[in-house]
Amino acid sequence: MAVKTPIYLDNAATTRCDPRVVEAMLPYFSEKFGNAGSRNHRFGWDAEDGIETAREQAAKLIGADAKEVIFTSGATESNNLAVKGAAEIYAKAPAGQQGRGHIITCTIEHKAVLDPCKRLQREGFDVTFLEPPADGVITAEMVRAAMRPDTILVSIMWANNEIGTINEVPEIGRLCHEKGVIFHTDGTQWVGKMPTDVERDCIDLLSWSGHKMYGPKGVGALYVRRRKPRVRLEALIDGGGQERGMRSGTQNVTGIVGFGKACELCMAEMEHDRERLLKLRRRLEDGLSGRMEVVQVNGHRDRRLPHISNISFGFVEGESLMMGIKEIACSSGSACTSASLEPSYVLKGLGVGDELAHSSLRLSFGRWTTEEEVDFAVESIAKAVEHLRKLSPLYDLYKEGVDLSTIEWQHH
Repeated sequence: MAVKTPIYLDNAATTRCDPRVVEAMLPYFSEKFGNAGSRNHRFGWDAEDGIETAREQAAKLIGADAKEVIFTSGATESNNLAVKGAAEIYAKAPAGQQGRGHIITCTIEHKAVLDPCKRLQREGFDVTFLEPPADGVITAEMVRAAMRPDTILVSIMWANNEIGTINEVPEIGRLCHEKGVIFHTDGTQWVGKMPTDVERDCIDLLSWSGHKMYGPKGVGALYVRRRKPRVRLEALIDGGGQERGMRSGTQNVTGIVGFGKACELCMAEMEHDRERLLKLRRRLEDGLSGRMEVVQVNGHRDRRLPHISNISFGFVEGESLMMGIKEIACSSGSACTSASLEPSYVLKGLGVGDELAHSSLRLSFGRWTTEEEVDFAVESIAKAVEHLRKLSPLYDLYKEGVDLSTIEWQHH
């Protein structure tokens, strides 16, 4: 069967909106167009009903109570509200002073956690940035070793967005509860793909986003624990008091309805999707490593999400590789901010050298990815790599058995 190109293997960046989600949203653009804040007529009531149904759907997906779900514009806002909001409430000293409290996070978190933590650092908080081992997995023991009497918040992502590695989130959650520390996890790549239960996993704050799980862009959620312990947050946006005062502003009714439907569908189809995506990931990785040498899969061999594969190819220049596979939509190893030619800080954080980091691809699969598309990707990438290696004198030396680390390069 001929594959229609270009093919989309960038589902970790965003997913296609499921047609069933679009169908659920459509009435809220037209006949149910009311503002959920309009409490005195049918149009407002219908909008509010749509939001509360979505809140139930979202809560069910993560094992929470509907009252614990706050709707936001996406995971970036959810992360900011969780990290900054918790830090301000649980601070040990007033604003403007040093010694406001200790926060633990990791050097390979998403920028939507790293940058808020750096801002808090400038505002008097002390932040420990854990450095991951080569396999990328942050363990509870690493967090325990970093904890101090003044630790107020731990923020560790459930699974990494570039390499798919899965951190010891339930164990970290239990440790935080044992120590009386608030625990936040960025679940953007995890929720909807993998089973989630905030009670079982001891999570206090959980961020996730609609467009990573076949919902619309511009809508996300933050789970905020209401009991054992009751978590309080300082609001980032003040105004009309929507979302229990934690997120003021007219609610994005159509987006929220779509988000809820996406949660419901992910819950129903998760097991089937997970098994299928894992088969596709293995098919890709086995196909590429079977065709070529010096192919490195980044991150932990087994503790990885089923839908993300990050692979580096030795003796290949990264930009040239991307040019050689124009029919495949995927991400390169040049940072999350694609305008940057710096190698990905995540890969560098694992100790991957600049050359390999530059020559890495993140390929991520979704609900509509087919085996034929994966086979097409294997063939296209292998041909591009083989072509570029023919132009590489270093690859010739490697083939001759020369240890490249022993070569002394002359600079003119």
